Amino acid sequence: MHFGTAYYPEHWVHPYSGTSEAPESRWERDAELMVAAGMNVVRMGEFAWGLYEREEGHYDFGWMQRAMGVMAEAGLKVVLGTPTAAPPLWLTRKHPEILPLDEHGLSRHGGTRKAYCMNSDVYWGYCKRLITALAQALGKHPALIAWQIDNGFGQHQTIYSFNDETQRDWHAWLKAKYDTVERLNEFLGLRFWGQVVQDWSEVPMPRAAPTVHNPALLLDWMRFSSDTIVAFARMQADLLRELTPGIPVTHNLRALSRNFDHFDVAEVLDFVGVDSQATVKSRSSENACSLDMLRSLKKTGIRTPGDDGGFWIVEQKAAQVNWQEVNSLIRPGVVRLFSYQCVSRGATGILYFFWRQPRIGSEKFYGGVLTHDGRGDNRVYREISQVGEELKLLAPVLKGTVVKAETCILFSHENEWALQQQPQPNKFFNQREHVQLFYNALHDRNIAVDFARPSEDLSAYKLVIAPSLHLLAGGEADLLKLYVQNGGTLVGTFNSGLADEHEIAPDNGYPHDLTDLFGLEILEFDPLPPGEENHLTFKGAFPTSHLHPARIWCDLIEPGECQILATYAKDFYAGRPAMTMNSFGLGKAIYIGTMSHQHFYYDLIVWLRQLCNLYPLLKVPDTVEVSMRQKDDTKVCFLLNHQNSPVRIQFYKPAHDLLTGETLHGNYDLPPHGVLVIQDRHEPPPKAAE
Repeated sequence: MHFGTAYYPEHWVHPYSGTSEAPESRWERDAELMVAAGMNVVRMGEFAWGLYEREEGHYDFGWMQRAMGVMAEAGLKVVLGTPTAAPPLWLTRKHPEILPLDEHGLSRHGGTRKAYCMNSDVYWGYCKRLITALAQALGKHPALIAWQIDNGFGQHQTIYSFNDETQRDWHAWLKAKYDTVERLNEFLGLRFWGQVVQDWSEVPMPRAAPTVHNPALLLDWMRFSSDTIVAFARMQADLLRELTPGIPVTHNLRALSRNFDHFDVAEVLDFVGVDSQATVKSRSSENACSLDMLRSLKKTGIRTPGDDGGFWIVEQKAAQVNWQEVNSLIRPGVVRLFSYQCVSRGATGILYFFWRQPRIGSEKFYGGVLTHDGRGDNRVYREISQVGEELKLLAPVLKGTVVKAETCILFSHENEWALQQQPQPNKFFNQREHVQLFYNALHDRNIAVDFARPSEDLSAYKLVIAPSLHLLAGGEADLLKLYVQNGGTLVGTFNSGLADEHEIAPDNGYPHDLTDLFGLEILEFDPLPPGEENHLTFKGAFPTSHLHPARIWCDLIEPGECQILATYAKDFYAGRPAMTMNSFGLGKAIYIGTMSHQHFYYDLIVWLRQLCNLYPLLKVPDTVEVSMRQKDDTKVCFLLNHQNSPVRIQFYKPAHDLLTGETLHGNYDLPPHGVLVIQDRHEPPPKAAE
């Protein structure tokens, strides 16, 4: 288990720390405090370009080599960043053409991070030279265990740029995809509003315009922009693998917050790194959803330091942030609680952001492991030190364990991009909210979940949920049919199959290419405004704990061979099917034609659990989050109490508490924000890691 922090040695030199006689002396004290907190790794250097290369071609890596030496002497390993996220001022002054242009054609100026266009050949050239020099100078340092390329792709609205070089690459991308202008006109539907082109050079970038751009053009623009990020990441990763073979490469990703294909970027990486905002969010299930999604980005070919598998939290917030309107303190126990949520969902590395509140710059009131005084006697340092000591105990038993799920939720970035475009049938529909309703019900009933693209092999899952696949390619539809044909259970929903991969609506019925799978056809759909509801009437054995509304969207279903499970209760489509089930091959395809409230999804999961023989990880009160990591006959369960009050748990058979060494039986009170890690086999835990 890797446990550590993000450290900026350049912040902690004289006059901000140290002395004029020993300007770097603070580094040794920081390393001592890190080791005392149980840490074994630091991440450094991702914003240091302007210090590595103060003048063009004159490199100074000596200070970082000394910092790495201090860390190594203390027994700490190093993840080193490529500092391409923050070009130096001399570079943007010399080459202002690398600065990104916005959709209005205005330049975003330098003097900060992310001041670059990823389509700039000039910028690529400077990045390659810097990375080569950095790897040659520090790549063989014995403390180096991983590279982090760049920092936070897509931050600060930098996914898109509208530079001349971007336009050049955009036209080349379209030509490679469509081959001829005639095919481009056809598949983008450019005859609408008479926007046909005669030459590649005529295809616009979607700059600010009087009204909306063609949705197919916008979708391709987002695909192209995502591919640009992937290409920039691949350039760095390939170069580092060539220069430092054997050192794995990662990047810090965030779930669902930026418009590029995270699955594609993960393919470039050796292991997935994650920025976690867990401590500043309110719902544990939202954080868990993000972690499960990010864990699922890379399911094979994972290469982490130490070959631990899994993924890393390369930025776990240690304390309050500085970018909310009110940046309240994180309450005692919360950092520890969410650290364990990360570990429980497969993380094999946790690095806190950041080590110490800086005395300079825009993040000087951003909370760190240490406060400004740097003494190491503050509350957060003590709490994280407790986590460090506990993870030493857990590391041997967690080695090689993974999260295994029998349920999967489908997610497609291209579908998400299509749903973001306006106009939509209902602008109040939110795909993340829809996904979260399903996820909450699974999470709160302690059923493990993976995420996958519709194009992946789904055969390992008993249950696959496909919320609102508005944009559905024909090949994806075929894979869903194959999954059900072979015995799987699929849950599909409204707002699915309304367009193909070219943003063309079908003329053979909704949902596109899936009417036979679900045994129905959607004749019309009725988007509902906020506050207006229909209601559901259920038939048969479907359990209901509440009266369930139909809101946001109501599909008018024409049933074929399907079984009707629920109908609408009012309006001109009263009595029409709202929820159905169809046998298809060896499996079942369930269709839900509306969106309801959270209680419906709890009832749905209870019913699906029985239908698919799914079992919760443990029987505990609903307020306790449970996750499991396993390997062979070893199963480690994590019980997390996100409440401000204790929760009583009943153990019907003995359970071994891996943190205290005690055997639990009967009643156990899990304290507020408490954590319990148990093993289901009754053997003493392995000896703690050195």
